[in-house]
Amino acid sequence: MRMSEVGMLASSPMLLLLLSLIMASFFDTTAGQVGVCYGEKGNNLPSNSEVVDMYKKYKIRRMRMYDVNPNALNALRGSGIELILDIPNHKIDDIANKPMEATKWVRENVEMYKDVRFRYISVGNELKPEDLVGKETILIQAIRNIDKALSEARLSIPVSTTTYMGAFTDTYPPSRGRFNATYLNFLQPVIDFLVSKRSPLLVNIYTFFGYNDSKGKIPLEYALFTQTSGGERDSGYTYLNLFDANLDSVYAALEKSGGQSLEIVVSETGWPTKGGLDANKENAEIYINNLIKHVKNGSPRKQGKAIETYIFAMFNENDKGPQEYERYWGLFFPDKKPQIEVTNGFN
Repeated sequence: MRMSEVGMLASSPMLLLLLSLIMASFFDTTAGQVGVCYGEKGNNLPSNSEVVDMYKKYKIRRMRMYDVNPNALNALRGSGIELILDIPNHKIDDIANKPMEATKWVRENVEMYKDVRFRYISVGNELKPEDLVGKETILIQAIRNIDKALSEARLSIPVSTTTYMGAFTDTYPPSRGRFNATYLNFLQPVIDFLVSKRSPLLVNIYTFFGYNDSKGKIPLEYALFTQTSGGERDSGYTYLNLFDANLDSVYAALEKSGGQSLEIVVSETGWPTKGGLDANKENAEIYINNLIKHVKNGSPRKQGKAIETYIFAMFNENDKGPQEYERYWGLFFPDKKPQIEVTNGFN
């Protein structure tokens, strides 16, 4: 077909619409869309089907779930909600050392739910060096086994792991950020794997912990996205909030470890309403609403690139602890009434 013919065809309104839909399929236009983590450590929470109905009602289009729950997965069928599904830390050993366990896990928990939209599989959450003494390779072995099982099942779902800010050191200023050597012992092969697969690294980032642990040395405005001037200068970038500083310190650490091509998914963030320094409903609302607006525009190192982000959590969870604040992160109370007013939705 000659270019002149293409131009004539493209002048058709119907074809223009078709072409725009085809082009849109090549891009993930929802990367900055904010999801919500669904934790179930409470004895008074709504049923799984009620929870999925709440995600639909409030137009929350992404969910993270921390273990397989068949009732929740059944409720998600056909919902269109994209899911990060975790493999808990205590299951990693078997999956690493017994490839058939990985095949079984994929068959029973992913293949059986082909009408559920799996976005990522996270093998482990916040693994620490003391969890892996003498078995530093089991994380990458488990990741590779799950990836192979998915491939054999003809399922294209990225496999990653979730780490946290404790895995990094020298994070101030952000450009100095690097992995703590004891974490890099088991995360370096994971980074190499993710680079080869072009899959993201999942990182839990809480400005509350930095603020709470500093006992007020970090300005509250800097932790809540409410600082509007001044800021911290570093390598040509200006930082007006701790979230960006933390995130870019992780990008700096990845660059030092051969992971400069990787994207970061912020797999947990939030602010509690009780139990810590300035933990209250007002500050939680300020943080959540500012976060939702902020992540659309990226961080200083990734300006204009929306940050895929998941708020922790859907509900207060009364079985969590030992710290009091661990029970008070919910956007909703267990009776389904909103605890946090999200003013402009989750888009």
